[in-house]
Amino acid sequence: MSTATHAQAEQSSFDSPDETRTFEFGRVDLINIGGADIGRLTLQPGWRWSTHVKPLAGTDLCEAPHFQYHVAGTLRVVMADGSTFDARPGDVTALPQGHDAWVVGDEPVVVVDWWGASNYAK
Repeated sequence: MSTATHAQAEQSSFDSPDETRTFEFGRVDLINIGGADIGRLTLQPGWRWSTHVKPLAGTDLCEAPHFQYHVAGTLRVVMADGSTFDARPGDVTALPQGHDAWVVGDEPVVVVDWWGASNYAK
């Protein structure tokens, strides 16, 4: 007779995150679900990683890899090799270590980050 283990269904909401971290021009809301930390980053117009997070991180570029779904706004990303692209609503991005990024335009950027958010602004 085999014994099967059944995972519990879980539900959480960014409306009541487990943790919120704020930094100049932004915030990250974290929820822990399914054994993972998922983050929602909200970045205001004027935010730039190298200006507002670099002093907290202590590195020249963002060294946290990210796997993100872009909900709102436009985020310009520049990789260490100089390649540049704009991430817009509906895009999914996988960013390796070594990048800078900033909000383009006057609309806040909102991204849901499945990988890298738990170390953000720590």
